[in-house]
Amino acid sequence: MTIILLVLGLALLVFSADWLVKGASKIAAAVGISPLVVGLTVVAFGTSAPELAVSVMSAYEGQADLALGNVVGSNIFNVLFILGISALIVPLVVNQQLIRFDVPVMIGVSFLLLALCLDMSLSRVDGLLLLALGIAYTVFLIRQSKKENNAKVLSEYEQEYGKDPKNPEWLKSLSLIFLGLAGLVTGSKWLVDGAVEIARFFGVSELIIGLTIVSAGTSLPEVATSVVAACKGERDIAVGNVVGSNIFNIMVVLGISSIVAPGGISVPDQALAFDIPVMIAVALSALPIFFIGYKIGRPGAIFFLIFYGAYLAHLILGAMKSEAFPLYHQVMVNYVTPVAALILLGVLYRAFKQPKIPA
Repeated sequence: MTIILLVLGLALLVFSADWLVKGASKIAAAVGISPLVVGLTVVAFGTSAPELAVSVMSAYEGQADLALGNVVGSNIFNVLFILGISALIVPLVVNQQLIRFDVPVMIGVSFLLLALCLDMSLSRVDGLLLLALGIAYTVFLIRQSKKENNAKVLSEYEQEYGKDPKNPEWLKSLSLIFLGLAGLVTGSKWLVDGAVEIARFFGVSELIIGLTIVSAGTSLPEVATSVVAACKGERDIAVGNVVGSNIFNIMVVLGISSIVAPGGISVPDQALAFDIPVMIAVALSALPIFFIGYKIGRPGAIFFLIFYGAYLAHLILGAMKSEAFPLYHQVMVNYVTPVAALILLGVLYRAFKQPKIPA
């Protein structure tokens, strides 16, 4: 029954996020909001609604480790797995000015999260700071989107989200929003309860469950959005959805979770020593997107997927208390990480040397 509860919770979260995005997108288009803004805010943030629902619910109920693990695990999954799969389908070339701004922001807020966690907790003050930054970022994003002049980028978003305001069928759209919100609350409750029971049954920490099952499950809307966009050749949408969701996860999801959690969110030693630094390293691996005209090709996609597999194996071996875990941990820290850093430096060097694509 616990597994059924978890699966039903995941399914309800995915469908509810889709209903919420559809309803909100139609209403936003009808009131004159441009397709670009809809794509960069409503859709990117809407696909993070499951992370928000699960983290806030778990934080409110006292499972703070699950809230933190969900966000950190989702951010790692989004870049390594989703961008990896998307780039395998079609090489990702990013021309959009906003994406080139968002990647450094994603890296910056990842380092900020590490700094806030150094005292082993995320307090309500920390949460208010993150939430305020999230609101400021959204306002800035909307203003900057009005300056976007790349015809190809604008066409991509108009094709996906509609060029002209249309009748949103108000009753239907509002009903979708209501059902989406209700489903997110219910689905998150089922998922959190199921995840906690599974963690207790197998004797693993809620942090590990959050970093694996919950984070991958709540990222399913991002998987669907980015993979479908990549199949259609809408590369800016594929990348923008991931980067925007990661920023939203840290600023808004963890911000609100820290505010509602009784006594804030305590940060486990493992998260501070390993998982958050991995999240930062993953954010840095997206740096090539910052450079105009850089392509994430299939070799880069394979690198992302292999790195995620290695990280997942580390979590599983640690959770199982395997005898091989100490050796594997040493290999990850002393060999895999330095090699990955060297590969990243090589990628950055190539990005600097190759010709730039005009905006």
